[in-house]
Amino acid sequence: MKICVLGAGAWGTALAVNAAGRHSVTLWARDATQAAAMAGARENARYLPGTPFPPALTIADGNAQAAVHGADLVIVATPMAALRHQLEALRGTTVPVAWLCKGVESVQPGSADAFGLLAHEIQAHVAPDLVSGVLSGPSFAQEVAHRQPTALVAASTHPVVRETLVDAFHGPALRVYANDDIVGVEVGGAVKNVLAIANGLCDGLALGLNARAALITRGLAEMTRFGLALGARADTFMGLSGLGDLVLTATGDLSRNRKIGLLLAQGRTLAQAVDSLGHVAEGVYCARTVVQRARHLGIDMPISEGVVALLDGQHSPAEAVAALMEREPSAETG
Repeated sequence: MKICVLGAGAWGTALAVNAAGRHSVTLWARDATQAAAMAGARENARYLPGTPFPPALTIADGNAQAAVHGADLVIVATPMAALRHQLEALRGTTVPVAWLCKGVESVQPGSADAFGLLAHEIQAHVAPDLVSGVLSGPSFAQEVAHRQPTALVAASTHPVVRETLVDAFHGPALRVYANDDIVGVEVGGAVKNVLAIANGLCDGLALGLNARAALITRGLAEMTRFGLALGARADTFMGLSGLGDLVLTATGDLSRNRKIGLLLAQGRTLAQAVDSLGHVAEGVYCARTVVQRARHLGIDMPISEGVVALLDGQHSPAEAVAALMEREPSAETG
């Protein structure tokens, strides 16, 4: 199988490296200088240092349409903010297309929408002809690149997309499950990033393991409420792209979003925390849009609301925790 991965960040590179052991893979970089550096060093020293490229991995730059020509599968590995532009460039592509980003897009200037869109909604707007889906689930790029055991979810309403993703990536160290609930899978991938910031804050303030367990559990309830209101299935949130990805991102030391919470708890400003990462932390960029859409739907998401208040400087770390603890008692199912 010929696979083209558009986007040479850590996650796109990791998936390309993993798949190149079994398939012919092209990794496309928007930046020609980065592409030349990767081709020369045979590694992505900027985003995934210490991971050599297999011989079957080819580096490309320039026109993205040219890069995907002849591919059997196209993987869009850009951040959420660049997804719209990349999908527009792929109009007319007839092979399966899947994205890796996890988030909710900001409201577009001049858009009639009062809220940001999930990835599959963006695709329906800008490239409705694409046969597409998402590859998601609990995964750190470094571990996937090193072929440590990982399980992912291939979600699409199109059987051919699910089947192609399984054929492309399912292997000895990477198990891929198919799911037709793309709404639930995308909601899980987006909201867990916001909740991971809250859990990083919890750990950074040394609030204890009881508090961490409470945040993860109540965060899962928020995620599920939000997803059900958008038409997702409840069982999706008990799977890899819901509970699985939430636990990993909220507790793992490789989590960028958790790191943001830890740094804010240490007194760093948001700008300082983001700058120190060197990578995109999607939770920072989608927290407001998640809350905005939840309000539009009439869905209560107090943890996510607290994260937004923290990111916007309305609450200090201690005040954000106090606001959650001072809420009126309610039934656990509420």
